[in-house]
Amino acid sequence: MNLIRHVEDQCWEVLAQVSDPEIPVLSVLDLGMIRGVEINPQDEIIVRLTPTYSGCPATDLLKAEITQAFAAHELTPVKVVVDLSEAWTTDWMSEEGKQKLQRYGIAPPKGGSNSCGTHVALSDGIQCPHCHSHHTRLLSEFSSTACKALYKCQECLEPFDYFKCI
Repeated sequence: MNLIRHVEDQCWEVLAQVSDPEIPVLSVLDLGMIRGVEINPQDEIIVRLTPTYSGCPATDLLKAEITQAFAAHELTPVKVVVDLSEAWTTDWMSEEGKQKLQRYGIAPPKGGSNSCGTHVALSDGIQCPHCHSHHTRLLSEFSSTACKALYKCQECLEPFDYFKCI
């Protein structure tokens, strides 16, 4: 039993190094995309991955990167299973991941997904990740991806993305 636990711990350590292709400062763990790691009776490692949305074009890439990372650490065989039993939510993001977003220049989600419907999440006053002012305004409900909105700070005049609550 200790050997299985050791292998599972190694798996989580490897997953912490697998970056999101759209926001490389975040790992799949920071985003909360990994719903579980198990070792089945055939000694196959099963990684359950929930993409940030069901049609995410990076899903196959993420599966391949996870598989390659595990192989590089001699953690095989591994099978990455896409788990859509629950829709991904920003509530699954780690606090460390939200802090990484802020340092990267993207305002992290404000509040829980149940408390920030579209109108609240897209209101003015999202904290600027550059100067930390709340004197900001919404420029567009959508930015480089559908999960982000575009804001502009009225203090430092920098535009920035806000990762919307989902």
